[in-house]
Amino acid sequence: MDVSNILASHAEKYKSVTVEKETPLDVDPGLLLVTDLNPIDGESYKLAPSLFFFLPQSDFSNSEKLEEHLQSLARDGVQSLFAALFSLPTKSSADGPLAVLPPPVYQLPRAKLLPKPKPQTKWEMFAKAKGIQKKVREKKVWDEEKQEWVDRWGRHGKNKEVEEQWIHEVPANADIDYDPRKIARDEKKAKIEKNLKQQQQNLARASGNSRSERKQTIERTLASSRISTASMGKFDKRLDGEKKLRGVKRKFEPNEVSGTLEKNASLTLIAKMESDSKKMRKEPRPENSDLNVRKAVRFASKGQGGAAMGRELAGGKSRGKVGRGGKGRR
Repeated sequence: MDVSNILASHAEKYKSVTVEKETPLDVDPGLLLVTDLNPIDGESYKLAPSLFFFLPQSDFSNSEKLEEHLQSLARDGVQSLFAALFSLPTKSSADGPLAVLPPPVYQLPRAKLLPKPKPQTKWEMFAKAKGIQKKVREKKVWDEEKQEWVDRWGRHGKNKEVEEQWIHEVPANADIDYDPRKIARDEKKAKIEKNLKQQQQNLARASGNSRSERKQTIERTLASSRISTASMGKFDKRLDGEKKLRGVKRKFEPNEVSGTLEKNASLTLIAKMESDSKKMRKEPRPENSDLNVRKAVRFASKGQGGAAMGRELAGGKSRGKVGRGGKGRR
């Protein structure tokens, strides 16, 4: 009986677990990575998979061959990876035996920069200087009254024992409105505020700014907020111990100066006036202006001109035309 055909079909259906190629596959179990360094078979890649939907019916056999070739390459890579994983040492767990992966061979580049070392807080620096070791508190504590283990924190934790106690001992010198629960809640809130304040101080210290720089920043912010009201802070309520804002003091020149300084100041003023007058003269009249300045001045001065109108506004009298008798018209 010839069973060669049956064995051949069985061998083709169930391939060997040993992958044999010209160049062995490079397996990195630490990264679950398999690299195939064998040259690409050009005959199998003549047909691109993206053209499957644009091919006639007669060319689908070539696409099926390409798909089989890709599946064969993927199968060899996965088989090599599984063979490497099953050769690793294992450890027991609740879900079954687990393989202990070795350190990765390939060093993959990071997507982001390395994180900067976190600066130590004030307490951490003090503990390091004094040699204090950090101790982790247990989550459960023993309650003598209940004779059982209870949570240290939480809704029914040991830290809320005073707040949830149904009877309290009141001191003899306590006030009438003494409330132990309220006092316990206030102490708890004060601790939370203290921790938040220390956290903000640690963050400010980690930013690298010195104490004087932070103080100047706060003072500038406070000064800006003072003058942000409509009255420029004149009618705002001042805090206790708040310093008065220091404005910019005007500087006045002394009454008696040397002749050289007075001469230079006068020449500077004259030069500035001349430059301003030249700029005013050189300014062209806008073409799209609807106002005729000359006509407006002539109409306002009743034909006497701008100089006469200026003298009249200054309090003087306009000059009249001189007649034959030497007297002006009235």
